[in-house]
Amino acid sequence: MFGLLALLEALAKPLAAQDFPLQQAQGRPGQGRGTDLAPAVSTPSGQAPSTSAGQPQAPALPPATVCGQQATPLAQPPAGSGPVVLYIAPCFDAQGNASVIEPQTYLYYIQLKFSTPSRNEWVPWTSESLNVVHDDFNRLWNTKFLDNLWIEDADYKFPNGTIGKIVTYHMEERQRVKIVDYVGSKKIEVTKIDEKLKEADAQIRLDTFIDPGLVRKVEGIVRDMLRDKGFQYADVKHEIVEVPGGPKLVHLTFHMDEGPKVRIRKVEFIGNKAMSDATLKRKMKDNRERPGLQDAFHLPGWFMSVIGDRGTYQEPKFEDDAQKIIEFYRDNGYIRANVGVPELKVITDSEDQKTRWIELRIPITEGPRYKVGTFDVAGNTVVKSDYLLPLFRTKPGEYYAEKKIRKGLEKAREVYGAGGYYEFTGYPDLKPRDEPSQNAPEAPAALKAPEPIDGKPESAGPPLVDVTMRMQEGQQFFVNRITFVGNTTTRDNVIRREMRLVEEGVFNTEALKYSIKRLNQLGYFKPLEGGKDVNVEKAAEPNKVDVRLKLEEQNRNQLTFGAGVSEFEGFFGQLSFQTANFLGRGESLTLSLQAGSRAQNYSLAFTEPFLFDRNITGGFNLFRTDIRYIGQFTQKSIGTVLTVGYPLGRGFTRMFTNYSYQRVRVTEINENYTDPLVLARNPFLRDSLLIGQNGERVISKVAPSIVYNTVDQPIFPTTGKRYTASIDLAGLGGNTNYYRPLIEGVWYLKHASRLTLGLRAQTEYIHA
Repeated sequence: MFGLLALLEALAKPLAAQDFPLQQAQGRPGQGRGTDLAPAVSTPSGQAPSTSAGQPQAPALPPATVCGQQATPLAQPPAGSGPVVLYIAPCFDAQGNASVIEPQTYLYYIQLKFSTPSRNEWVPWTSESLNVVHDDFNRLWNTKFLDNLWIEDADYKFPNGTIGKIVTYHMEERQRVKIVDYVGSKKIEVTKIDEKLKEADAQIRLDTFIDPGLVRKVEGIVRDMLRDKGFQYADVKHEIVEVPGGPKLVHLTFHMDEGPKVRIRKVEFIGNKAMSDATLKRKMKDNRERPGLQDAFHLPGWFMSVIGDRGTYQEPKFEDDAQKIIEFYRDNGYIRANVGVPELKVITDSEDQKTRWIELRIPITEGPRYKVGTFDVAGNTVVKSDYLLPLFRTKPGEYYAEKKIRKGLEKAREVYGAGGYYEFTGYPDLKPRDEPSQNAPEAPAALKAPEPIDGKPESAGPPLVDVTMRMQEGQQFFVNRITFVGNTTTRDNVIRREMRLVEEGVFNTEALKYSIKRLNQLGYFKPLEGGKDVNVEKAAEPNKVDVRLKLEEQNRNQLTFGAGVSEFEGFFGQLSFQTANFLGRGESLTLSLQAGSRAQNYSLAFTEPFLFDRNITGGFNLFRTDIRYIGQFTQKSIGTVLTVGYPLGRGFTRMFTNYSYQRVRVTEINENYTDPLVLARNPFLRDSLLIGQNGERVISKVAPSIVYNTVDQPIFPTTGKRYTASIDLAGLGGNTNYYRPLIEGVWYLKHASRLTLGLRAQTEYIHA
């Protein structure tokens, strides 16, 4: 018995119904119903089918059994003929003679021809027929539709002695998934399971065949998800139940048994001498202990563990914790350090059996602490060794620190990336001197060093390790094309002018990073992420790459309107429009109108960041304000501000120069404010109301400033800093003279994905 599934149903050429013993029962298309098999000829026993009037009736032939049903041939081959293929029949007897797959699909894979008695056409049964049947078997089995398939041939003996072969394809189809669900756990949402299965390309889709290998893979993924939640003893099993609606349709259920949640009461390291347990515990991120409340010394740690999920044992993440410990050891010269398989020692179970407290025992192999013997680079042809060596800050005689190696490789990657070698990689090749060389011949006995006294080696200081940085430079690449997608509003030239990469130029990875930062600082788009939104692919031409930026526009337009009434301003209405990307050109425009019975405020501001298509900022601001203070005075001011800015160098520093002119008039002053006694008691009142200055003040000033800005985003900053130094110089015309220096610093420190600390410091001084 070989396996199961496949047969055929309707035939491509027209035949008499009696030539094919089984036919498909009529059913509505599209219902997915199976192939109901029934005899094609129904005649009284012992009688032949009727013939045309006036023709003699042929004697009836004995019936043949095909798929458990009776079928009578219409004619017999000539006497003395060799065996012929009488019938071929697909059979689904193991599943109620109903198929899930359309029978025409199976017919496509069956190539064996059969006879047509009504036309007196006979297909001989030869050794070649056996080969065709064998190929039919392979074709049907390779469709992966079948759980079982076997082919048998039976002999039918005609009255004249000729043998007719009845070839039956016995098939049993695989089960098809109708419903999939996950039951037994409230800790994992089904949506999270679907996302995880999608990431692992292990989704079980509806109306597909059951795949045992895929089912086992899903069980393992769900089990790991439960273990990530701390259910170390979790188990996942599947159940398959047939459902009505058709043959081989099943309901697949994954039963999740969480078991007790495993929590860590204590973490103990075994074998560590140079590093304390407390030091190593701080290097672990996921598998950390949760001390008991009765231990007052650990009360702060217990309180912090209650807030989060600290103390849960997560086996899949232990490798990450172990790697952090190994990196810490290697940063301190222990290049042979290793972390073994942890041991879970059960301490106790909670009364409800839902929590199991354990002691996590982690074996540590430290090995000796190594100093650097020699340090060199190899494999570099583009950059000289004299330039690369200082990047690693590693000197012979000091303890080996892999942290310096990693930082040095990052700097070397920046150096090579700036030259277009973006496939550059490197790694340290360590050769401890206390490790015998396999290629070195053994010294003769007379030249061997004498045995140490008492069997103990003489102390010669820490062992040495020779470090060679193996550089794999790769090829130099150039930029073929730079394309942008997703910028539905912003024009391409606005984006391209911020790029420091140029087509046909060297593919400078540092310039690409700089360009991404510049685009993020604009605030026109959602923040670009290097691996997600920036795609670098090799072009068809050799040594060239295509760079594609996937952008997503942010709405930087704001329209505000309203009306109201207040005791101070009376009745008023306001309308304002503000945009930082006017018509997709990258220009800033602000228009504000506010009018009321006591106050009017109008302003118009416009900024062009690339004036005359050059990296020069130009802008202006026109404003007018009229405020009437009932029973006190009326103040009117009008003015303008002109701005010019240009970059200093090729970094994030810019120089700005502002010139502002403002005219302020104070009228309708209450007589009480002009009383000499009142003015004498308040020395600032005269200057504030411009008494003695003809009621007018003119301020004409120049304000140069230097700004260094590396803040990543203007709206929701997470990292970077901004330094500003400026001075206001008033007195170039007008009747007001003063100077005011100002220094400001702003810092953004990212602590977590959604937590950023912002700091600001400012100092200024004014002298009139």
